[in-house]
Amino acid sequence: MNIFEVTFVAAVLTATTPVVLAALGGMLCSVSGVFNMALEGQMLWGAFTAVVFSHLTGDVWLGVLGAVTCTVLYAAILSFSAVSARADPVVIAVGTNLLALGLTAFLMRLVFGSGGTYSSPDLRGLPTLAGLGLGEVPLAGPILGPQSPLVPLTLVLVVAVAWWLSRTRSGLRLNGIGQHQEAAESLGLKVGAYRHAAVLGAGALCGLAGAQLALGNVTLFSEGMSAGRGWVAVVAVMLGRNRVYGVVAACLLFGVAEAYGFRLQGAGLPQQAADAAPYVITLIALVLVQLRRRRRRARPGGLESDTVHAEGAAR
Repeated sequence: MNIFEVTFVAAVLTATTPVVLAALGGMLCSVSGVFNMALEGQMLWGAFTAVVFSHLTGDVWLGVLGAVTCTVLYAAILSFSAVSARADPVVIAVGTNLLALGLTAFLMRLVFGSGGTYSSPDLRGLPTLAGLGLGEVPLAGPILGPQSPLVPLTLVLVVAVAWWLSRTRSGLRLNGIGQHQEAAESLGLKVGAYRHAAVLGAGALCGLAGAQLALGNVTLFSEGMSAGRGWVAVVAVMLGRNRVYGVVAACLLFGVAEAYGFRLQGAGLPQQAADAAPYVITLIALVLVQLRRRRRRARPGGLESDTVHAEGAAR
C-alpha cells in the first residue's frame, strides 16, 4: 500500500482530527499543571450533544455550537473539583468519563426513543470542503475535498496554540504556572484563573472533537462511539511531552494506524483485529518511549538530563 496515496492521506486526516483536538485540550491542561484524563468522556459528551442539537434544530452548525457549549459546561465539573476544591483530578476525571458513558446511553433512549445507534436521513451532517467548492483545487482537492471544515480549522488551531504558548505573555505565563506554581503565585499571577481557563478550553476543544466525530467522520451517534480516542489523546500528550507538534505527531501515528486498519479490514482482516490495531500501535509507542527514558536515566548524569527534559516539556 502506498501511504502517499491521496485517498489514504485523506483517511488519515479524517481519523486524526478528533484525536488532535482532544489532545490539544489535554496538553493545555498539562501545561497549566492539571493532568486531564477526562478527554474520553468529554469527547463522547460532545458527540452526543452535537447530534442532539443538530437533530432538534435541523442546523448542523447549531449542533457544533451546542456541542462546544455543553462540553464546556461538562468540563466545569473537573474545573471546579480539581482547581477550586483541589480534589484529585484523576479520580474526578475517571468519574466524569463513567458518567458520560452512562448518561449518554440514558439520554439517548429519552431523546431518540431507542438505544444502540441513532441515524436518520433528517440528521444534518457537516458539509464537505468539496461541496464548498474546494474539491477541484489541484493536489489539495482530493485530500481536503472529503473533509469537513473542522479539519482545516484544526490545522489552524495547532499552529495558533503553538504560537500562543511560545510567543504571547499569557501563554508563557501558563507555562510558568505549570512549572513553578509557587513562583507564579509570588509574582501575583492568578493561578486558579489560568487553570480554570485551560480546563474549560480543553472542554471546548473536546466538544469540537465530538462534533467532528459524530457529524464529520460519520452522521450518527452510537453508544460509546468515542471508542478510546480520548485515552489515545491522553497518551499523545504524554508521548509529545507537552510540545504541540510532538503531540500532533503522536496523534498522526494513531490516525495512520486506524486508516491502515481499515485497509486491512477491506483485504480480509477480521474487524476486531483492524479495530484494535491503532490502540496496539499507540501502546507499543508508549512502551518504547518509557524504555528509552529508563535507558537515559541509567546513563551517568541521566537523571539530571531527564529532569531538564521534563522541565522543558512544559515550554
